[in-house]
Amino acid sequence: MQRSISVGRGRPGLRLTAALTGLLAVLSVLSATPASAGESIPERGSAYMGIGVMAHDGIEGRPDAVPPAARAVQTEGVDVSSYQRDVAWPTLWGSGVRWAYTKATEGTSYTNPYFDGQYDGAYDVGLVRGAYHFATPDSSSGTAQADYFVDHGGGWTGDGRTLPGALDIEWNPYGDSCYGLSRSGMVGWIRDFLNRYKARTGRAAVIYTSTSWWTSCTGGYTGFAATNPLWVARYASSVGTLPAGWSSYTMWQYTSSGQTVGDHDRYNGTADALKDFAAD
Repeated sequence: MQRSISVGRGRPGLRLTAALTGLLAVLSVLSATPASAGESIPERGSAYMGIGVMAHDGIEGRPDAVPPAARAVQTEGVDVSSYQRDVAWPTLWGSGVRWAYTKATEGTSYTNPYFDGQYDGAYDVGLVRGAYHFATPDSSSGTAQADYFVDHGGGWTGDGRTLPGALDIEWNPYGDSCYGLSRSGMVGWIRDFLNRYKARTGRAAVIYTSTSWWTSCTGGYTGFAATNPLWVARYASSVGTLPAGWSSYTMWQYTSSGQTVGDHDRYNGTADALKDFAAD
């Protein structure tokens, strides 16, 4: 990240000579950069689904401007994390929300302290519910993170009310956008996570990502599209171009400013189709 740093302008009594300008600028950068960088980087564990989407992709058009005919064959959902704390699930149910994902884990050291209440609360009011894992490929292997996810709430049962676990793989809020991995390295990390999750649960994990990140950090890899459902993030009135390999999406996070919890999503099918997907 580049930062613009002003040296000496507007400070009373400070007169820089031409000979000292370069030296003072260097000293200013050395003293100011660590503090400002520390303030802009969130604490590990605090990430949530879509944290980088707004910053990198922005909003195009009105996310709520989806034609009624399109909404009629889609099913409203939400995603939550510790930020939402105690979620008003009855209110969401009353507004037409029928499914929800809750952040369970991040890396191999963070678990959402509100997970049990959020996950069970959604189920108790009748929602189909699932859990997601925020990936940090710079901290440990895909296999280790899949194990941690399954062991801390990310499992699956074929009861028709539990959705397969979702891998949230997106812009890195803690540093390098691609977590310091090459494109082939990122593809390998994702593959390890997906393979381990499938071996542990019997289900293929959902991949949550944005087209821009997928293109940048995997090089437009197409190899997961045949086996893993896509949850695409795009805050707009249409889903737009999908990540390479997928010809359709299963879920779409279309806004971060919806009612009650902010992040709202649509399942690309009816409520009955959603239950079939959960039970598959």
